[in-house]
Amino acid sequence: MDWSIQEIARLAGTTSRTLRHYDDIGLLAPSRVAANGYRHYDQAALVRLQRILLLRELGLGLPQITQVIDREHSEASALETHLAWLRQQQQRLTRQIASVESTITALREGEGLMAENMFDGFDHTQYKDEVEQRWGEQAYADGDAWWRGLSADERSAWQQRVADLNHDWAAATESGVDPASEAAQALAARHVEWLRGIPGTPAASGDIKGYVLGLGEMYAADPRFAANYATSQGGAAGAEFVRDALRIYAEANL
Repeated sequence: MDWSIQEIARLAGTTSRTLRHYDDIGLLAPSRVAANGYRHYDQAALVRLQRILLLRELGLGLPQITQVIDREHSEASALETHLAWLRQQQQRLTRQIASVESTITALREGEGLMAENMFDGFDHTQYKDEVEQRWGEQAYADGDAWWRGLSADERSAWQQRVADLNHDWAAATESGVDPASEAAQALAARHVEWLRGIPGTPAASGDIKGYVLGLGEMYAADPRFAANYATSQGGAAGAEFVRDALRIYAEANL
């Protein structure tokens, strides 16, 4: 039994374009290609795709995922490791839900807030290890010091700038413009300018071209980032549009 590329894209919440990209880079080959050229995937391919998506959740880049999957020959053992991480995340989310529910109840009933309970499960440093692994301890330290040094108004303005940029990316995707179009490339320039303003990242100092290209791939493959560019079309269409536009911009300008 196997499934068509369209069926797998729908079931996995991704796109046929992403699956074709995985095939092109040797990460996920179809189990067979029909006479009409359509890719089909069997159960083994589905297990591999599940592992790919789980590793993307951990923030790994596509080259790293290839190395991890090729190194680990026992799929069951690898999935057990993923499962342990997912259970940790489940516990954290359960604590967050309970914390927010408690705050809502207290506010509605006019009770005093229990400060020690309000932030259970919340941790603004949860990506510390990931950042340090990718770009070094100094990158995290610089970025963290910059953020802590902002005033409330400055943080609000920065968050609004991010929201506006994400909104404009989604609007461009839905308008159907080409990633190489003037409008899309203007957005890419804005995006790179925004990245340059964040201390500690390679965009501020270092291999900015490689950084931008890597981020583009991450946006498209990591659900955490793809959600920032979600459109009414669903899936990762918005993030893939951002990735393609950034790649074109980087190749031409960085």
